[in-house]
Amino acid sequence: MKINVEVDCTPEEARRAIGLPDLTPIHEKYVQALMGAMDGNMVKPELLETMMKSWMPMGDAGMQFWRKMFESGKSE
Repeated sequence: MKINVEVDCTPEEARRAIGLPDLTPIHEKYVQALMGAMDGNMVKPELLETMMKSWMPMGDAGMQFWRKMFESGKSE
């Protein structure tokens, strides 16, 4: 016998249903820091790199991805 259950809910509803914490304030601060760095408001680019390394689950490969993305954005 095979039973399929389909649940229609938003990501917020799913997060609450399984008891995960609301990380929206942290996400908003992270995005603001990245936007500030991309706009040139951040004094030290090394600070952005250090911050992203600490949050990066992919290690050096992830850092290379972000570095390439930022470098390609500078030329535009």
